[in-house]
Amino acid sequence: MTNKEKYSQLCTENDTIPLFLQHWWMEAVCTKASKEWDVLLYEKNKKVIAALPYHFITKLGMKVILEPQLTQYSGVWIDYPNGITDKERYSLEEEVCKGLISQLDTLSWVHYMQHFHYRFTNWLPFFQQGFTQTTRYTYRIESIGNTQDVFDNFHQGKQKHIKKAKDLSVDYSLSAADFYAFLSHTIAQKQQQVVYSQSFFVGLHQQAVEREQGQIIAVRDKTGAIHAAMFVVWDHLSGYYLVSAIDANYKHSGASSLMLWEAICFLSSRTKSFDFEGSMIKGVAKANQEFGGVQTPYFSISKSRSGVLGCMLNVYRWLWKK
Repeated sequence: MTNKEKYSQLCTENDTIPLFLQHWWMEAVCTKASKEWDVLLYEKNKKVIAALPYHFITKLGMKVILEPQLTQYSGVWIDYPNGITDKERYSLEEEVCKGLISQLDTLSWVHYMQHFHYRFTNWLPFFQQGFTQTTRYTYRIESIGNTQDVFDNFHQGKQKHIKKAKDLSVDYSLSAADFYAFLSHTIAQKQQQVVYSQSFFVGLHQQAVEREQGQIIAVRDKTGAIHAAMFVVWDHLSGYYLVSAIDANYKHSGASSLMLWEAICFLSSRTKSFDFEGSMIKGVAKANQEFGGVQTPYFSISKSRSGVLGCMLNVYRWLWKK
């Protein structure tokens, strides 16, 4: 079996592997989008106990490992035994990471950068091998099962915005193509363009919906005009605020707050928590806090191998930056 085949089997058997590291997700954002990915595995006693899936691009014969588009986290996953002590955990993490880094070093890449899942908290083995780390922040609501408690924890201003939007309606039927058209419209209002294609988004949406792990939520007025829309994805542990669009003409209608509140209510019966997916942008971070999001750090781990050339290739990161 290839590493990908082993990993596909592992993902069907182990539900602790986060959504963005799953085999099907990597297929959707890489293979089906004419991009490349692979996975490193660490085995012990003929059992896979850790994995590092990665997306890469090759330019001028040089390999650059980066986050796939619309993918918040990647990096190392470890299968921790039940009842593991702190001492045992540190030892396991050192063993696994050294093994995976050793495999990573055999690949002919000039630049490496991955955002590790927030549950990965020990990057010391990477530091010891010359990697660097930047701390980034997401915002999370750890328990969304009791939606009244979630709402009560919103800032009063957000609660008022939701009540203000009482004359707006929520639509769960917006197609992926129509969502992308609306997204393009709102991005154009900022004199910008969507950085991924319609076919990429439609393909990812199709894969997520077929697995019952994705939903588009839109907010309309009585004329049918869309004020705001978002695409959420989830696994059994967390929902993720993947992408949203807000029409600048209706930014004061309360639609964006209503949209997010409806998303949390929708997800409350499907998963346990909600991840706002960032952001490092001051205004967005403040809004996430006002919705009750708790600041949660995660690591962006990177390394360049070829001096100036490696630094030049860092520009590719910005194609995937949120």
